Amino acid sequence: MVKSKTMIAIIDYGMGNIRSVEKGFIKIGSDVKITSDPKVLADAKGIVLPGVGAFRDCMKNLDNLKLLDSIVKEIKRGKPYLGICLGLQILFTESEEFGVCKGLDVFRGRVLKFRFDAGSDLKIPHMGWNTVKFVRQPPIFDGIPGNSYFYFVHSYYVSPEDKDIVAGTTDYGIEFTSMVWKDNVFATQFHPEKSQELGLKILKGFKEFVHNS
Repeated sequence: MVKSKTMIAIIDYGMGNIRSVEKGFIKIGSDVKITSDPKVLADAKGIVLPGVGAFRDCMKNLDNLKLLDSIVKEIKRGKPYLGICLGLQILFTESEEFGVCKGLDVFRGRVLKFRFDAGSDLKIPHMGWNTVKFVRQPPIFDGIPGNSYFYFVHSYYVSPEDKDIVAGTTDYGIEFTSMVWKDNVFATQFHPEKSQELGLKILKGFKEFVHNS
């Protein structure tokens, strides 16, 4: 069997909307494979880690599948990585969920829970459509206007120590980091696969970045 030179691996660790992400990539004509195998990650040209749910469970499942070291290794090798929701959060040092849960520590920083005053009408989780203001526009967002709407579902947000990695912010009671970018690593708090045409445009942008890497 001839290996694909353009295959993007979508990591399956038992959580989140894997099939929706797969369908999105298939719709834009990408060669994708859902996998829990570190060897497939090594062979892939790019990696996508989506997910919704608890940070602790995500890290535990990835550990049980022996994927933690593989993900960090591939990122350090310069392989394009797209993190979605939990795939963004676990890049950081730790989360305050359930006390303290350790992340991949690719980026220094913490994952914090939204906290609003008792009289606030803002709900947790933050769910629905909201705008993203570009701080720096990543190449995979080429052609997408600033302050476009994307779909969010989350109760926690990232607080990076290095502000230079912040690519976009969103206002929900506070202005929080909703997108990061450094070199080969792109990650969003929102869900491109649930964000209609603009979301598909992001997936297409990542596909093109992978193919040109």
